[in-house]
Amino acid sequence: MNSFPKIAPYAASTDSSRGRSYPEDAPPYRSEYQRDRDRIIHSSAFRRLEYKTQVFVNHEGDMFRTRLTHSIEVAQIGRAIARALGLNEDLTEAISLAHDLGHTPFGHAGQDALNNCMEDYGGFEHNLQSLRVVDELEQRYANFNGLNLTFETREGILKHCSPENAQQLGQLGERFLNKQQPGLEAQVTNIADAIAYNNHDIDDGLRAGLITIEQLREATLFEAQYLQVKEKHPDIGTRQLTHEIIRHMINQQVVDLIQTSIELLKQAAPKNIDDVRMHKQTLIRFSKPMHEQHTELKRFLRQNLYRHHRVHRMSVKSRHILQKLFTAFFQDPLLLPPEHQQRLSQLESSLGEPGRARVVADYVAGMTDRFAINESRKLFDSLELT
Repeated sequence: MNSFPKIAPYAASTDSSRGRSYPEDAPPYRSEYQRDRDRIIHSSAFRRLEYKTQVFVNHEGDMFRTRLTHSIEVAQIGRAIARALGLNEDLTEAISLAHDLGHTPFGHAGQDALNNCMEDYGGFEHNLQSLRVVDELEQRYANFNGLNLTFETREGILKHCSPENAQQLGQLGERFLNKQQPGLEAQVTNIADAIAYNNHDIDDGLRAGLITIEQLREATLFEAQYLQVKEKHPDIGTRQLTHEIIRHMINQQVVDLIQTSIELLKQAAPKNIDDVRMHKQTLIRFSKPMHEQHTELKRFLRQNLYRHHRVHRMSVKSRHILQKLFTAFFQDPLLLPPEHQQRLSQLESSLGEPGRARVVADYVAGMTDRFAINESRKLFDSLELT
């Protein structure tokens, strides 16, 4: 019989799992959530994250973070929080590694472009696309399409969902319609994601020279850690200073989150995961002061990094590339590879133009930055004949 670490009664567990869409025998020597994690790691979509933009497009440098390194960092932070709170580490890791599987090339600029292209066909949202990847698009197993993940992993992947989309998702959409919460592991991953991208985007922004330490000192959280590090190491070099500040900021936020969440869990006293879902608010939260500092840092990055003219220029180029690719494939599906032509034919016959659009969006969203750039050159550069 499998033997796994004891966890809190309100954590997700195999015993309380709502199972898989296609029943399977329990895996020997692994939990169900370990199986989910392993399937995610072995998926094609996970490998492609290595060449998908976090902030900087792939060709801009090898030292910047990608969607893959970001996902690994989220998993590391998430596991640390889950362990401290007695939650299910394996489930937290699985959700963390899968949360960006549906992201387009070129980061949020790519998502905006595809959403505009899909405006008349149900829109495009990367959380829903991540779910689509694990439910349908990955084709690895003989008995089903997708990865056949557990309900709890799929629940954690889906952070946001409109009522219209929720109505089409059956049991998975009920919490959005009934205003319920996801499990605690999903709540942990949501905040681990925010901690990771805020702090590590600072590192990449400094490395790229788009923001400066002096600018960042305007943010309360950064300034507090800057003063602490400088007091302890007055002669520290710039790179070490950056890493020490970021390390301290991550630790400060994680500790605050754990301590605040412990108190919230004591007050709410959920007996099981269903009690967690029925609670009016999330139970994994920052304290009010830390939430304010975290939000201030997020605002700083939006204004000074994500809207920087160099990032904006690349975003404009990226949107242009994806819009042109979508239009070309939509207008002439014979440009698609044969297996995608076949899927398009099947979906278009049942859904009409929205089916055609969805298959094209699936194909474009699955591209890496480099592949999208190369496809654009092949299709639109008159000198490219291959």
